[in-house]
Amino acid sequence: MPHTKTVLITGANKGIGYETARQLGAQGFTVLLGARDEERGKEAAARLTEEGLKACPLILDVTNQATIDAAAQVIAEEFGSLDVLINNAGAAFEGGVSPSQLELSDLKKTFETNFFGLFAVTKALLPLLIKAPAGRVVNVSSGLGSLSLMSDLSAEFANANILAYPSSKTAVNSLTLMFAKEFRHSPLKFNAADPGYTSTDLTGNRGYRKASQAAQVIVHLATLPEEGPTGGFFNENGPVPW
Repeated sequence: MPHTKTVLITGANKGIGYETARQLGAQGFTVLLGARDEERGKEAAARLTEEGLKACPLILDVTNQATIDAAAQVIAEEFGSLDVLINNAGAAFEGGVSPSQLELSDLKKTFETNFFGLFAVTKALLPLLIKAPAGRVVNVSSGLGSLSLMSDLSAEFANANILAYPSSKTAVNSLTLMFAKEFRHSPLKFNAADPGYTSTDLTGNRGYRKASQAAQVIVHLATLPEEGPTGGFFNENGPVPW
């Protein structure tokens, strides 16, 4: 009996997460849609099911350990392993203020979702990813997390001098690299994806890219072959500088 590939996507009921789910579902994956809101998760899964895809909603709030543990238990009981984890859930609370005007509470809230939540989900799902034939972890990062690009005044978003969101994504990049180093002698691969400036709720729908475009690099990294890279940071055109 062939192995049915499974993917868990956090923040999957809308935006880039939902489009990633749709594209991986079209490739034959059973898609587990992590969502904080149960009804929104069910609605998103129903829309994908109507397209003929295999989609199941999972209540998962990356800032709530109990929901993370419960989701991991459901996956273990129903599937026994997990082929792909896509850490897509993200948040931004700073409202465009300069670093000196940022509230400590907003910095902490941003890291709670974007970094600590991502770590908690990854740690909880690792045992299931290790059981898969060739586990893949894709952490959705941002070009704003590139210290090289943000220090290059000729780069596209170098003038975006905000602290919380970019620094949380820089931390995600570091986490990606360290996990990749730990598991470099195993089939498991960890990579970070830069989806670009995309029109989503997070950007106030100001981005110039569609979610369907943004999802492409994530899908690519989620389906890497055995000889594919690990411990890298990529957009659709190739490596992004750290």
